[in-house]
Amino acid sequence: MCSRITYETGTGTFISGRGMDWNDTTAATALWVFPAGMRRTGGAGNDPVEWTSAYGSVVASFYGSASADGINEHGLVSNVLYLAEASYGPDEPDKPTLSIGAWAQYYLDTFASVADAVEETRRDPFSIVAPTLPNGQEASVHMALADASGDCAVIEYLDGQPVIHHGADHRVMTNSPVYDQQLALNAYWELIGGNNMLPGTIRAADRFVRLSYNLERSPKFEDREMAVAAVFSQIRAMGVPLGMEDPDHPNISPTLWRTIADHDARRYFFESTIRPSVYWVDLDEVDLAVGAQVMTLDVLRPGLSGEISTQFEPAEPFAFMGS
Repeated sequence: MCSRITYETGTGTFISGRGMDWNDTTAATALWVFPAGMRRTGGAGNDPVEWTSAYGSVVASFYGSASADGINEHGLVSNVLYLAEASYGPDEPDKPTLSIGAWAQYYLDTFASVADAVEETRRDPFSIVAPTLPNGQEASVHMALADASGDCAVIEYLDGQPVIHHGADHRVMTNSPVYDQQLALNAYWELIGGNNMLPGTIRAADRFVRLSYNLERSPKFEDREMAVAAVFSQIRAMGVPLGMEDPDHPNISPTLWRTIADHDARRYFFESTIRPSVYWVDLDEVDLAVGAQVMTLDVLRPGLSGEISTQFEPAEPFAFMGS
């Protein structure tokens, strides 16, 4: 379903990029500006988690009921990608519940760093509830986190338990198989392939190998514009053409959109493959203070380009899936 990297620039800052691959062009993506101080509920289950957002964020929604991707005011980035093997387990009576649609938003609202997010996740404080998506597919996902220091983590739920890979070396993620198997497959290709050959299909395991290869060999540009362009070029190189999909395997789907998050500059880029144009939000140009208005923007609005913070319009926040 997706490809994701975190790139180090020549000045020691970091930029994360991802492509969203999915087999439903009606997934209704929009950009949202969520201020700090919002009262939230986990949205699913008998005892949903409740919290107040400590940090404002800019996110990309999915089906109008999930936060799929975003950056908060401290530069923490969350990317949610499909994982067929995800298994969240049954609700546990002694734990509050959290909709899978709220999972990324909870992290963006609550944590300033990957280390803080990982520490909380290790406590396994809630049960994930994952309702079926509107197109009939299972909401099976894993999450990549990265922050302005370059720290990264991959979080998967397997057999009802969170499995965490934490460290600055976890800068590539795609889809199936599970992450430890991806690492093993990549090590195999590094051993036998080197500079001579790389696996070339659109399958997630092959994309993981090519992303790892390209990221390792990409120059670390000091110029910020060139650094952003380098991340776009790597993510575009993993794109799956529109119309190429396997209905029974959502991890083999066309690329619908891409995002690039410059952690240090607090800038969030968006590119649709349906209506191609690169535009971005500078978090310094939107109001993320407590009490500010929630704002939204249809990503397919005609004429979007450049910095688009003034194009957002007031809106009521969406309800997380399962509410």
